Amino acid sequence: MSIKEELLQIAKQAKRASRVLANLSSLEKNKALQEMAFRLEQNVEKIKEENKKDIEDARKKGLSSALIDRLTLNDKRIAKLSASLREISSLEDPVGKVESMWKRPNGLLIGKVIVPLGVIGIIYESRPNVTVDAAALCLKAGNAVILRGGSEAIRSNCVLVDILTEALKNTNVPPESIQLIRTTSREAVMQMLKMDEYIDVIIPRGGESLIRAVTENSTIPVIKHYKGVCHTFVDKDADLTMAEKICFNAKVQRPGVCNAMETLLVDEAIAEKFLPGMIKKFQEAGVEIRGDEKVRKIIPGVKEASEEDWFTEYLDLILSVKIVKGIKEAIEHINFYGSHHSDAIITANYAKAKKFLQEVDSAAVYVNASTRFTDGGEFGMGAEIGISTQKLHARGPMGVAELTSRKFIILGEGQIRG
Repeated sequence: MSIKEELLQIAKQAKRASRVLANLSSLEKNKALQEMAFRLEQNVEKIKEENKKDIEDARKKGLSSALIDRLTLNDKRIAKLSASLREISSLEDPVGKVESMWKRPNGLLIGKVIVPLGVIGIIYESRPNVTVDAAALCLKAGNAVILRGGSEAIRSNCVLVDILTEALKNTNVPPESIQLIRTTSREAVMQMLKMDEYIDVIIPRGGESLIRAVTENSTIPVIKHYKGVCHTFVDKDADLTMAEKICFNAKVQRPGVCNAMETLLVDEAIAEKFLPGMIKKFQEAGVEIRGDEKVRKIIPGVKEASEEDWFTEYLDLILSVKIVKGIKEAIEHINFYGSHHSDAIITANYAKAKKFLQEVDSAAVYVNASTRFTDGGEFGMGAEIGISTQKLHARGPMGVAELTSRKFIILGEGQIRG
């Protein structure tokens, strides 16, 4: 069977399953999610065994420690996936909800109802936890899903999907609701992007090159989950002890994820007081610092930051640092160089906090907290498909509600249009 024929079969199965899934009750979908959670817990060793093979290959290929961390599934992370499935099952089901209803002068009753999107294609890299999160969220919202993970996680993704689909055999949810493209050929992605007859939306989740390739080649609508060039601005009115704690967490806790801080902006009024201790702490944690001219005057030996650095999502223990002339310059820098993902201000000044929240054009804007919280689970959404950095349809973490659409229902009593 050719790749095109294989993809066509997968797409047709997903389309058929989506029609069944769209009409299932919340109880039936929740039972399926709980069964999936139970099956993951029963197969922890099997999952780790396959994941270990992916990690060994990744090390042979010389992937960075941050990328290997993204790839790793351990007991704690698998338990978190099971907990996430149960949390998603407990969320309110938006499907079938009548958002609004009104009556026209001619007697027509018009309503707006929430419905599933249909079949969602998800193309992603590295993180096998996306396989479970995406499958669960799509199922809860009444959608079938076609998953295409990165080659570096192929064994992990295969074992996870096998476990999830096996779990569905004991439920009313068709196992074909969760499909995985198991070939690592890039041709499969190109074929997938042309299947607009069967797939309703494509969600790419990964690096800049992946997003651009998908957007340029897809005949299916794309919801972009673009790179995370996240900033933290330390204002002159900040509590510097708090600022140091937040900045360290935003960069170091998990540097290989999209909500990690990539650029630190510091008000010139407190730069000499704040930066020496902060940068020392970063360097002790293995962070490479790239600074502008003013930073390098305060901290000799710091590597010079290039213009390209301000646009770069490192996904590693690298941080660009710039000294700015107050909040106005900080906001201008963020809106010009940022990716509209997640940005934070550390300040005790209410007026500045309000200004930052209003003027920074990003999906998530923080005051006195780490950007690492931009996450569907942390926002109480159970999990997420990803962080949408565009403005149409959905923005920010995409949970169950963001994986739905609307349709109008019109109730009449024989009205005709004159």
